[in-house]
Amino acid sequence: MKHLIAAALTALTLSGCSLVYRIDIPQGNYVEQKQVDKLRQGMSREQVEFVLGSPMMRDTFDPDTWYYLYEFQPGRGDKERKELTVKFVGDRLATASGDFPLPAAFTTPL
Repeated sequence: MKHLIAAALTALTLSGCSLVYRIDIPQGNYVEQKQVDKLRQGMSREQVEFVLGSPMMRDTFDPDTWYYLYEFQPGRGDKERKELTVKFVGDRLATASGDFPLPAAFTTPL
C-alpha cells in the first residue's frame, strides 16, 4: 500500500513539471506575394497603401521610402522575418525591393 501511495504522489508531483507554454509573437505588417503582385510602377501613394496597408515605418529623413516589416517568433522554433521596401519619386511608385520577387508586370504602365 505504501508503494501505491508513493507512486501516486510521485505521479502527481511530476505532472506539474510540464514544459512552459510559449506564445507565438507576430509583429509588423503581414505582406503576401499576391499583394506584391498587384504593385505597378507609377501607382500613387494611396494606391500602394490600399494594396499593402499602412507601412510599418516611414523614414523620417526620406519620406519617399516606406518599410513593410514582418517578424514572426513561434513559441518554439526559428524566427521568420520578411521585409519589403517601397520607394517613391514624385509621389509615384518607382521601385520595390526586399524578400518578395517583383511581378513581371511591375514595369507595365497603369
